[in-house]
Amino acid sequence: MRIVILRALKLGDFLTGVPAYRALRRAYPNAEIVLAAPRALEPLRELAGNALDRIVDARALEPLAAELHGADIGVNLHGKGPQSHRVLLAARAHTLIAFRNDEIPQSANGPEYDPAEHEVARWCRLLRHAGIAADPRELDLAIPPVLVPRRIRGATLIHPGAASEARRWPVERWIEVARAEQRLGRTVIVTGGPDEVDRARRVADAAGIPSTHVYAGRTNLRELAALVAAAGRVVCADTGVAHLATAYRTPSVVLFGPIPPATWGPPPRPYHRVLWNGTTGDPHANRVDPGLLAIRPERVIAELDALRA
Repeated sequence: MRIVILRALKLGDFLTGVPAYRALRRAYPNAEIVLAAPRALEPLRELAGNALDRIVDARALEPLAAELHGADIGVNLHGKGPQSHRVLLAARAHTLIAFRNDEIPQSANGPEYDPAEHEVARWCRLLRHAGIAADPRELDLAIPPVLVPRRIRGATLIHPGAASEARRWPVERWIEVARAEQRLGRTVIVTGGPDEVDRARRVADAAGIPSTHVYAGRTNLRELAALVAAAGRVVCADTGVAHLATAYRTPSVVLFGPIPPATWGPPPRPYHRVLWNGTTGDPHANRVDPGLLAIRPERVIAELDALRA
């Protein structure tokens, strides 16, 4: 039996789907379970245990590779359809597990989609509706076999970037947070993707953080995961690194702006703190969300201090 899961999205999306992947593995222990997702996520597959056999490169709402055609079960963890439903149906999945969409007759037996539901709970509920037991608490990942320098173990990891301008807290405020952490005698490291190197260096230079502690553009996903697992605390915006902190139970402070934490925030645990102004907006806007701007540096600094307590 082959099961194809469609979730052709980003880091945070991969991580919020981990409980669903594990549920499918328990239900079908002998099946080949393949995730249709960006190839860049491959380093994380092994960290989820035996949940996934492989990842086949896929892009959002584009046709699936020929090797994924004819699956016994197609599971749509991408969205509510109809476009994503059609991607799996065009690949000739024999059985479709998906939310109900009136445009797609094959989804008629699926549950209703709830836009206010948390992303982790959403996919677990979809599987339970199909008779597959799923536990949204199964978010933990294995720690990668990557050597992390002893000098930065327990450090404060600052990730000042995000996927869109709407979720990028101003650099000047990250600088204030970095300086405050160093005044407390904490080591600070700065992470980021290849397109966030300049932003990370601006934070580091202004805060007096050594260049050796700037990891932006220098890590693959496995190495980034190892840094998050080794950190003493993480502070970031609503981005994939926040979900890595959840996966490793690393204490974190996460800043939310246009998207409410009820749909994408960490699970209720005492070592994760969420800051949100209570407003929503366009997560893809080309300017910083006003609600995110309403979060002041002193509030972030205080929450980081509360994590220590």
